[in-house]
Amino acid sequence: MHIVCLTFDFDGISGFLSRGQVGPSWISRGEFGPRVAAPRLIELFRQCDIRTSWYVPGHTIETWPDAVKDVINAGHELAHHGWTHRPPATLSAEEEERELIRANEAIRKISGQYARGYRSPSWDLSPHSIPYFLKHGFVYDSSMMGDDYLPYFARQGDVIELESPARMGSESAIVEMPIHWSTDDSPHYEFVRAETSLRQGLRNAHHVEQNWVDEFRYMREAVEWGVLTYTCHPFISGRGHRIMVLERMIRQLRNEGAVFMRVDEAVAEFKRRQGVPLSR
Repeated sequence: MHIVCLTFDFDGISGFLSRGQVGPSWISRGEFGPRVAAPRLIELFRQCDIRTSWYVPGHTIETWPDAVKDVINAGHELAHHGWTHRPPATLSAEEEERELIRANEAIRKISGQYARGYRSPSWDLSPHSIPYFLKHGFVYDSSMMGDDYLPYFARQGDVIELESPARMGSESAIVEMPIHWSTDDSPHYEFVRAETSLRQGLRNAHHVEQNWVDEFRYMREAVEWGVLTYTCHPFISGRGHRIMVLERMIRQLRNEGAVFMRVDEAVAEFKRRQGVPLSR
């Protein structure tokens, strides 16, 4: 079986706020996600009969609750993506846990249950992250890049020092659902002009589509069973020509044998294959 997980980081305006980009133009850019893009994407997935996973900051949940409820009501997974979209690696241990709890309470309030999955803003965990996930009842994380197609159990307690060989910690019960920047829409598409930097973005969507289809084809040849996770953002991939890319890609991959799942469903499938109780 070759599983594809389409995932969406539903940042709203939180990513811009976390970088101090608070002018009206920046805010409107993020607002496009809940106002325009999310309904279009939800309708596409309804037509294609697939379910996806959405990683939503607490700030987005509390700012646009109706848009988040539409995601839930359509059968998609609501997962954790911080509260302020600040990477855990930039926070103190106390701040990281406080954000984890605050956003999880927002998820429980709107969905009736706590999140099972977590994805770090900017994919930048701290040494405290895995222990906190265990403490607060998470099942999986999707922030690391130690594999491409095979989930694995995330470690805790690594000792990484410049002048000494790395000492790897022990496996935890947290399933890692690996990701990569090459299968993330932001580096390819997102144009960002700031005072001291420029991210060009705006790549040809057909080229991105071909890269992403080829990634699935390689997985199909390389492993008997695997999971390929694509990471998108509504305000980026919710633009018209990019939605068309997603639609074509869904149909193409399905024709080539892809099975589309939510990430939590793929985690459960991985655990069954490993003989691990689903409650672990």
